[in-house]
Amino acid sequence: MKALIPEPPAKCPLCPRLVEYRAENEAQNPDWFNGAAPSFGDPEARLLVVGLAPGRTGANRTGRPFTGDHAGWLLYETLIRTGFARSQYDARPDDGLQLVDCMITNAVRCAPPGNKPLPIEEKTCRPFLIDRLAALPRLKVIVTLGDVSRRNVLKTLGLPASAAPAGHGVEAEVGPYRLINSYHCSRLNTNTGRLTPAMFEDVFKRARQALDITT
Repeated sequence: MKALIPEPPAKCPLCPRLVEYRAENEAQNPDWFNGAAPSFGDPEARLLVVGLAPGRTGANRTGRPFTGDHAGWLLYETLIRTGFARSQYDARPDDGLQLVDCMITNAVRCAPPGNKPLPIEEKTCRPFLIDRLAALPRLKVIVTLGDVSRRNVLKTLGLPASAAPAGHGVEAEVGPYRLINSYHCSRLNTNTGRLTPAMFEDVFKRARQALDITT
């Protein structure tokens, strides 16, 4: 049986453009993490949250998904309010925050220039996402943050993009999982009102309800 490799090495060499960008960041900021950000959370999680890729000054700097940038404040505070995290989020990896029945990962594990990975980079990184799902034995619900995340999860499951339509709050049964899609919790979406804290919290309340049904 093939061994699962759900996490790439920190200095993953597979995507030349991302390696070059990582080296540029490391030269400018040698005290940053500057690597493939590992997943964070409960290895027995029934909920998996999938983002697109690490932010340059977020996970690329701190080494923990959604930690250190604007999106992390909304994500982690929402997880705390809905019971998927405990303690306090202080935007640093040693803040003591713990995820409860939840794990967070990204479709692409290295920070891309302009926060936009190329399709070939998404494809190259996909085996890690495939193994990440397979390594969660109790996984029931997947929350995707943004349309690119949604498409990558569907491709990971061998399904077409039409298997779960785009749009905030869209739910679908995909393979053995329930997928719930959300707009990404980026500053752009929250500052423009496209995504409000109430809308975002509702996604995780629905995830909680789905888990209660399948318990």
